[in-house]
Amino acid sequence: MSLQTLSEWLRCPNCFSPLTPAGGLVLRCTAGHSFDANRRGYVSLLGGRSHVVGDNAAMLDARTAFLEAGWYDDLRTALTTLVAAEDPTRVLDIGCGTGYYLRGVTDACPEAAALGMDLSPVAVARTVAGSRQGHAAVADVSLPEPAQAVQVAQVAQVDGLVADVWADLPVRTGVADVLLNVFAPRNPAEFHRVLRDDGLLAVVVPHDDHLRELRDAGLTLDIPPNKAEDLRVALEPWFALETLIGVSGRHRLGAGDVAAVIGMGPSAHHTGTETIADRWPETRPVTFSFDVLGFRRRPVPLLPR
Repeated sequence: MSLQTLSEWLRCPNCFSPLTPAGGLVLRCTAGHSFDANRRGYVSLLGGRSHVVGDNAAMLDARTAFLEAGWYDDLRTALTTLVAAEDPTRVLDIGCGTGYYLRGVTDACPEAAALGMDLSPVAVARTVAGSRQGHAAVADVSLPEPAQAVQVAQVAQVDGLVADVWADLPVRTGVADVLLNVFAPRNPAEFHRVLRDDGLLAVVVPHDDHLRELRDAGLTLDIPPNKAEDLRVALEPWFALETLIGVSGRHRLGAGDVAAVIGMGPSAHHTGTETIADRWPETRPVTFSFDVLGFRRRPVPLLPR
């Protein structure tokens, strides 16, 4: 972590002045409010106790197991393609989770600086750590073996922030070229503020037939219909829908995969995993279906006068 790169994203949650390094791991604003970052590459700027609970370690373990198995790789590719077309220099991921989607973007845009934000400190720590572990030195095999040079690929700078999306974000105005929001809550007015003029908001929501076989088995929560259209309407005052990409497929999941996909999301709070083997005794096809939406920031919000 560079405290300088981290501070360039942030403003004071108390007075909204820019934060700057103040020696050691301290960030401070001109009004004298100070905050301690940590050596794991992130800072908490919650500013008070949130009424919402972030994902715990068990949920993040399940998410890691499921996502790293490659089940959502097509979704990450579609999202990454949308974002990379912007050639961004600064990417903000709000609701970063384990950093799986942000890593896809930073792999495609290695010169971009990135900030992963989540309410869960465990999630933010994993996002920052994963961005480092996912890039290893490689040998230049085009050279004769004795002279092979070890090269390190360009790696995007990824910093971390613990904050509540429902509050005024401790993020500077107009600082991001692209904002990612994957299966996460949204704060349209604040998203509009932190994006630069003509910036891109990339959102992923599940289609209403996503995981329908698991719902039929009583293992997951219902998904409201028409989420993409409802999202368009909700964001309309601040953002104009520009791109809508459908990503879908069917994959055969066993009980272990089903336990992971349930454990990583909202259904983890409502479904007992001890019943999965009984309700899902064999490998069966499951529908995956998502909408990837690209919204362009409006210059001025279309709010009622």
